[in-house]
This record gives sequence, C-alpha cells and structure tokens, in this order.
Amino acid sequence: MENIVGTFKVGDYVVFAFLFVVSSGIGVFFAIKERKKASSKDFLVGGRQMSCGPVALSLTASFMSAVTVIGAPSDVYRYGASYVIFGVAYTFVVFLTAELFLPVFYRSGITSTYEYLELRFCKLVRVAATLIYIIQTILYTGVVVYAPALALNQVTGFDLWGSIFATGIVCTFYCTLGGLKAVVWTDAFQMVVMVVGFLTVLIQGAIKAGGIESVWSTAYTGGRMHIFDFDVNPLRRHTFWTLTVGGTFTWLGIYGVNQSTIQRCISCKTESHARWALYLNLLGLWIILFCAVISGLMMYAFYSSCDPWSGGLVSAPDQLMPYFVMEILGAFPGLPGLFVACAFSGTLSTVAASINALATVMYEDFVSQCFGDLSNRAANLISKALCVVFGVACTTMAVAASYMGGIVQAALSIHGMCGGPMLGLFSLGILFPVTNVKGAVGGLIVGISLSFWVGVGAFIYPAPSNNTRPLELSTAGCNFSITDDEYNQTSLTMSALSSDRYWLADSWYSMSYLYYSAVGFIGTVAAGLLITLLTGPMDPKKLKPGMTRSMKDVMCFCSVRFRHADFNEDKEDLEDFGKAWDKHPDQESVMKMDKVKSSSDNLQENAYTNAAFDHNETSQVQVKL
Repeated sequence: MENIVGTFKVGDYVVFAFLFVVSSGIGVFFAIKERKKASSKDFLVGGRQMSCGPVALSLTASFMSAVTVIGAPSDVYRYGASYVIFGVAYTFVVFLTAELFLPVFYRSGITSTYEYLELRFCKLVRVAATLIYIIQTILYTGVVVYAPALALNQVTGFDLWGSIFATGIVCTFYCTLGGLKAVVWTDAFQMVVMVVGFLTVLIQGAIKAGGIESVWSTAYTGGRMHIFDFDVNPLRRHTFWTLTVGGTFTWLGIYGVNQSTIQRCISCKTESHARWALYLNLLGLWIILFCAVISGLMMYAFYSSCDPWSGGLVSAPDQLMPYFVMEILGAFPGLPGLFVACAFSGTLSTVAASINALATVMYEDFVSQCFGDLSNRAANLISKALCVVFGVACTTMAVAASYMGGIVQAALSIHGMCGGPMLGLFSLGILFPVTNVKGAVGGLIVGISLSFWVGVGAFIYPAPSNNTRPLELSTAGCNFSITDDEYNQTSLTMSALSSDRYWLADSWYSMSYLYYSAVGFIGTVAAGLLITLLTGPMDPKKLKPGMTRSMKDVMCFCSVRFRHADFNEDKEDLEDFGKAWDKHPDQESVMKMDKVKSSSDNLQENAYTNAAFDHNETSQVQVKL
C-alpha cells in the first residue's frame, strides 16, 4: 500500500456504483417490458428484432475488455505506437465477418453458430466445437474479470474481491432477467462510459504532460512514434505484418465465428441491419483504439524521465495505466472512479456477452437436442437457469485465477489458440464444398495440436528481448533512491534465457503471439483438405443450399446480387437443416411470391433474405433491393 498514489474516496465509489446500478436497472426494465414474451427465442436472440445502432455499440464494448483498456496503453508505453496498426486488422476482420460469415449464419436462421457444423459435417464436429468454446470462454472470462481487478487493487486500493463478486452478480442478474436485449442495451450504455472515461484521461493527461505538442515531441524523441516496421521476420513481436496479417487471423478467430459476436448479429431484424451493425462497430473499434494509443503516448510523456515500473513503484506493466490515472486524476473526487467504471464497463460487457452466449450454445446444442418437446415457458426458464449457472461458473473461475499465478497468462492465450482452429474449421465448411467429415475432424485435431504446441511452448520458453524489443525506459529524473535488485534480477533472468535454451525456443516458440491463430488456421485447413483428398472429396451437389459461400460472393459484394432465388425443397427435406427454414422475413425487402417448380442449385448465389419462404410450397422469390 505504500506505493499507492491515492486511494478511492466516497465519490469514486459512488461513480463506480452508478455503473452497476444502471446496468442492473436496464435488466429490470427489460424483464418487465418483455414479461409476456415467454419464448427462448425472444430471450436468447431478442426475437430477431434488434436495430443496428445498439448492436454496434454492444459489439464494440464487449470486444474492448478491461484487459484492452488497461493493457493497450501500457503496451504503447513500452513498445511504441505501432499498436495503432491493429486498426488495419480490425478493418479486414469486420469486412470478412460481414461479407463471408454473416450471410451464411444469418440466412440459415440458426441460433448457435455450432449448429452449422452439424448441418455441414456431423454431430460429432458440432459437439467437439461447442465443448471447446465453453471451456475456453469460461477460462477467458474468469481471467478477464480477475486480471484488471487485481491491477486496480494493487495500485488504487480498490477492493479486489468486492469488485470481482459485484461484476459476477450484476452481470448474471441482468442477463438472467432481460436476456439478450438487456445485454445489448447495457453494453451500449457501458460503451458511452468507456469513451467518457478515456476522454477524461486524455484531457487531463494532455494538460499534465504539457500539451499535445509536448506529448508528440517527447514520444518521438523516445522512439515511440516509429510505427511502420516492415520486417517480415515472424519472430518479431510487433511489425506491420504481424499486426495486420497475424492480427487479422487472431481477431477473426475470436470475432468472425465467435458465438458471442454472431449471436448479436443474427438478433438484428434484417441482414442489412446486421451488416451495418458490424461496420458501425468498426468505427467504434477505431475510436477506442485511438484513445488507448494516445493514452499510452501521454503516459510515456509524463513518465519519460522517471519510469514507475523500473523505479519499483508498480510491480507489473498492467499497473501503469491505473497508476497514471490516480496520479493525474487523484485530486478530483469521482474522476478516478470514472476511469475504473470505464475499465469495468469493458469487463461487464465481455462477461455479460459470454454468459449469454454460453447459455445459448448449451441450450441449443445440448438441452434442446435431448428434450425436443419443451414448451416456450419451459425453454425460457431453462435458458435463464443456464445464465445463472454460467454466471456462477465465470465468477468461480475469476476466484480460481487468484491461485493460478503465471498460468493466468496462458489462460488468456487459450482464447487465441482456440480461435485459429475454429476459424479454419468454419472456413473448411463455408469456402471448401468438397471437405468431408473426416477432413473436418482431422483438420481440427491438427490445428488445435499445432496452436497449443507453439502457444504452450512460448509460455514455457519466453521469447528473448531481441524479438520483443521493448523500448528504453529512464529513471534519471526520479527524486527517490532506486535499488538495483530489480535490474539484477532482470539481468539474471535474461542470462538464463540466453543459455541452455532448447533449439526450438529461439525459433518455433519465439514466434510472435499474433501468429498463433494463423498457425492453427493453416494447420486445420491444410490437414482438412489433405485428408479429404485422401479419403474421397464430398460431392458439393449433396450439400443443402446456402451452406457454402464462394470468394466471388465476398469480393463482389457491391454488385447487384440475388435477384432471383429458386427453391425446390419440400418440407421433409428441409427439416434437417436445423432452423434454417424458419420464417425470418427481411422487412427491408419487397417480396413477391409466385408458385413455380424450379431447381434449387442456384440458391446459394441467389438467396438474399433470411429464409423468408413457405415450407409447404416451392416458390420463386423476387427481391427488390
């Protein structure tokens, strides 16, 4: 506690509590408003009537967790502003999600993304993918709650266990009461809190650092403005290529095919609304990224002559941002609480989205498969009970994280290591119609094995500093004595790293962490296609319509598409396509139904609406866009 710049005061706790009260209030509001709608569909996907605006804010808020709010500025402080290149990766991720994956998921009418895997391959693939998702999400969500709470506690004295249990209880409360609608609107409110919190830090930080020009000049002198490094070496931590190519695979794996993201997209009233939500979300991602990078540069300008980490005032890099905030805002009652509310807004959004997504996949992929004749009321009650179960599970995981020590870092990496193989699995199904079941299963096993091999190896054998290349930090201007213990310990550690290292440690295990997902993706796709060729490719004509998508559709998304859709499937043939043939009319389209008999071979290229046709008759649909 002797290193704490200032502790929380009553005003700070009031501001922080306000975030939790409003979030809970939104849950109560939707519980009352939607009390007459008893179906699980209304609870889990908002009745598929959400607008693009709140969904876009929700996507951004949950994407930017407290790990990002606290960790990204610290990364810029240590490694420079090249972090901003993630904006390019975000652009590719959103574009591919909107134009490649979203149309397949939305038009099929599915609720769980893993339902697609059964429709495309088999039940075994669906169950395996669902279990992997559940395990990785609980692990990741628990650590996302614990890690920032610990950093804030060690710097500000903010109560650790109180914040952890408050987060778990509040998220479970409004998820259980209000369902997806409460999650989306609460996320929208929390996104506003995040922006306001960042702006407060930026304004006061600029004043304390001597103005924007001074910040820019100091950052440039300290090497923080060297953004573009085109070194193609995959061992380098952050270069233009690792941030764009590796970043795209990393975020697409946990964004483009992630249940949490896709569930909110398919909750939109039309596919157009879902696509707009994704592109508006991109704008939000750029804003938060810009705020985080500028905060890191201001923090460096403020501490350019006396680094708190090297000086022993903080014990870990993730404590730098809270320490900085307490130092510049500590004299203003309530403002430190506003920043903590900003950080925990990201946490609440991530946790709530995870709880809702976990409840959805558990209900759709397991409960509804075992108990097919549930009434709407029973399905709704089970969905709410699952929210409670997973809320308790995530909170318990956060408590367990306090006993995991260094394994916390590995738990954070699991999300990325699983994302690549999952992305590869869905890509095999959507982009390669010839992929068979054996190829999908074998590809997933190979991809998971490769990504965990490199990820766990990197955790055991950390990359040497010549690959990570942290920038110089100074303590020349500190007005207190600094012992050499930390420096000596670091030197000893680096000596140990440089001697008696396994040969893979300086090559395979030293690969940039951003390439873990790419390794998993490439391994899954390559192995899947090879096994498919060896065991006999699948006949694409045997696939149900709408289950694949060509790159031509993706790259030519601006063209006039899908004006005529021909359907020639009877009700019995369509039932095994999950809920793909439920009616979800596109309210922005003008539809004209004329009964005809035609082939369904062109459905994939022609269907634009979300399966808006009658089960009992074959039809030709003309859509005016």
